[in-house]
Amino acid sequence: MRGIAVLLAALWCMPALAAERSGGERLVYKIDSIIATVSHQQILIEVRGAVPSGGWKGAKLRLVHSPADPHVVVVDFLATPPAGTRRVIQGLLPVSAKTVAPWRRGVVSVRAVSSANEMTTQILK
Repeated sequence: MRGIAVLLAALWCMPALAAERSGGERLVYKIDSIIATVSHQQILIEVRGAVPSGGWKGAKLRLVHSPADPHVVVVDFLATPPAGTRRVIQGLLPVSAKTVAPWRRGVVSVRAVSSANEMTTQILK
């Protein structure tokens, strides 16, 4: 009897857990600008772009390890989309994010990736 109660409780919670997982981070729609500067042996990166609707939260830049070109730092521009059941405004809305990456000898540019485009800039010193 106790096992059935535990099983029912677990089944009751599964839709809520699945909804939380489906709302994970995704690439934002597009990138409008990127600025990268070196300060105190660190690369300061700022990216501005747009998401396709309201309700997106927590825009951030995630460093991606790219062995293809050691002279370029690559970041993904991510945000958490709204839950599928929420009503949100439809239209392009601005978002921005900043991060700091360790500077290493030979790095000369930063590339940011979104779902619609990529943008590369030289690092300003």
